[in-house]
Amino acid sequence: MQLTVRHVTTYSYAQPARGIIQLLRATPASFAGQNVLDWRIDVDHDARLRESRDGYGNVTHMLYVDRPVRSLSISVNGHVLTEDRAGVVQGLPSDLPPQVFLRATPLTEAGPALQALARAIDGGPDPALGRLHNLNAHLYRTMQFDTEATDPETKAEQAAAAGHGVCQDFAHMFIAAARLLGIPARYVSGHLFRRDGAHAQEASHAWAEGWVGDLGWVAFDPANGICADDAYVRVACGLDYRNAAPVAGARSGGGAEELRVEVSVGDAAQQAQQQAQS
Repeated sequence: MQLTVRHVTTYSYAQPARGIIQLLRATPASFAGQNVLDWRIDVDHDARLRESRDGYGNVTHMLYVDRPVRSLSISVNGHVLTEDRAGVVQGLPSDLPPQVFLRATPLTEAGPALQALARAIDGGPDPALGRLHNLNAHLYRTMQFDTEATDPETKAEQAAAAGHGVCQDFAHMFIAAARLLGIPARYVSGHLFRRDGAHAQEASHAWAEGWVGDLGWVAFDPANGICADDAYVRVACGLDYRNAAPVAGARSGGGAEELRVEVSVGDAAQQAQQQAQS
C-alpha cells in the first residue's frame, strides 16, 4: 500500500519565545516491507535543521530557531510504500542487541498489576511468539481505550491498575509485561492508516515490538489487538515513549504554551481515484 502522511505540530506562545531547540524523531527509515518514497520537514520560520541518528538507530533532526516567535509550526509530509509482513521487522539500517530492551524504565517499571498480568500470560505457550500473541490479545480484550484517562507521563503500572489508557499506555504495558517474562520488548512510534475512513487523527500512533528468536523483532499493536501490517508506518523506537516521542525540546521565554497536533494518513490509490471521480 502507498500511504501519504501529513503530521503538523503547532506551538502558540503567550509571549515571544526565543532560543527554541527541538529534537524531531519524525522521519521514517526504509527496511523490509517499508520503502520511504519521499519525505520532507518544513518549518514556518527561519530555522536550522541538523540530521543525525540516535543510539536506537532513529533518524533525528535538531531544529534551532534563534529569533523570537509567537508561534511555530513544524510540518512533516511524505509517501511510504508498505507491505504486510505479519508484523516481522527485518532489514533495519541499524539496531542494538535485543538484550538492551530488557531494561525497565520509570515509565515501564512493573508493580503488582503488571506482575499479575505477566503471571497470567506466563501460563500460556512456551515459545515467545505464543506468549506475545496472548499478551497482545489479553490487553486488547481487558483494557479500555480512553483518550481522557492518561497523559504522556502516565506509567504502565498506573494504566494497568486503572484498566484504561491510550495507545502509548497499551504499548508500555505490553513492553513491561514482556520484559517480566524475559522477552526483550521496545516502544515504537509511527503512523496508522485507519481503514474505517478516519484519516484525520489527533496524534501519531504507538505500538510495541517483541524479540522472537529466529524471527527477530515482531510488531504488536495491543490497542487494536493485531500485529502491525501494511497500514503501519514505523518511525522511531526506544525503551519507552521518551526515547521515541516525535517532538521534544526546550525554549527560553514564551510564557504559557498551547500545542496543537494534526495527523492525516491516507491511501494514495484511494485518494487518486477519488480525485479522478470528482
